[in-house]
Amino acid sequence: MPEGDTVYRAAHALDRALTGHRLTVSDFRVPSFATVDLTGGTVVRTLSRGKHLLTRIDHDRAWTLHTHLKMEGSWHIYAAGDKWRRPSPQVRVVLGIEGRSAVGFSLGIVEVVARHEEAALTAHLGPDLLGPDWDADHALALLRSEPERPIGQALLDQRNLAGIGNMYMAELCFTSGIHPATPVAQVPDLPRLINRARLMLEANKERAIQSTTGDLRPRERLWVYRRDKSPCRRCGTPILVDMLGEPGRERAAYWCPSCQPA
Repeated sequence: MPEGDTVYRAAHALDRALTGHRLTVSDFRVPSFATVDLTGGTVVRTLSRGKHLLTRIDHDRAWTLHTHLKMEGSWHIYAAGDKWRRPSPQVRVVLGIEGRSAVGFSLGIVEVVARHEEAALTAHLGPDLLGPDWDADHALALLRSEPERPIGQALLDQRNLAGIGNMYMAELCFTSGIHPATPVAQVPDLPRLINRARLMLEANKERAIQSTTGDLRPRERLWVYRRDKSPCRRCGTPILVDMLGEPGRERAAYWCPSCQPA
């Protein structure tokens, strides 16, 4: 599932491409909204909230298009006449303006709601690491509310802080020297970990190539994520991977058994 910085960049691309323009194409290819037609409406703004995308469109009334990338979704911007880079059967939404279109492929959530209902869509989320409402103290209190919960699970729970996926969870645990199964109460410096999370996403939000090591070269960008069996960059011990989490909601976790002992 895309990380919060990836969704932030998607929102920025949609905002830059569509905001202030009148829609000439409004094509919703999901059963629940197939008859919705926002042609002629004006795109007001697109913003991200954690891993959710909110595109505001003024038509006969104020609407919000809510989309979520889930595991395989993406938004692409195309100039008129450009060939789509993914197959047509994967298209869920097309928003077109004069000379340009935004195409949403394999989106996990597509819904159109009245603007006054927008806040309810993301009311369950904790503080957004890349949002203007970021509140580190609130995020800290939410994490500490379940002291026995494994830190890896707690970081992935968007109700605590919004924007962290598997990759950042693994990298944060490594750079903090803690095993992802460590209970929240046993994390030695939780405020520092939270601050590091925000710094990581901030550092990557404007670039397509994510890096937590500071090195942008291929295969040098990450500490442990998807590096199972490869030597740890600090001590040389092979990186381990296992499925951790509640039954039915397991997620892959990566760690160095020497730098992050259980």
